[in-house]
Amino acid sequence: MCRRGPDSSIEPGGQPARPDEGNKGMSLFMDVHHMDGSVSMDDVANAHAADLKTQDAHDVRYLRYWVDEEHGKIFCLVDAPDAEAANTVHREAHGLVADEIFPVAEGA
Repeated sequence: MCRRGPDSSIEPGGQPARPDEGNKGMSLFMDVHHMDGSVSMDDVANAHAADLKTQDAHDVRYLRYWVDEEHGKIFCLVDAPDAEAANTVHREAHGLVADEIFPVAEGA
């Protein structure tokens, strides 16, 4: 069902990388990938690493990701100008675009 994918960056010390507070025009999105069958954390980590190498060209920052290995679900938190820019990074980095992308707001 999914078209390949994951994402996220963690700064040293385990904190999520965040864009500067003054970065205008950026929004948070949660994308969801529904893989056919199970997925491994290692495969997702490799795809995320490819995202990190590609994201700067599109003014995108993949922040964190979560994986349900057994059910083949991947969730990526991304700071991007729009949903299409986020998906473009996935497409160019590894070809695994999200099945769903939701705008989200961060809470406590």
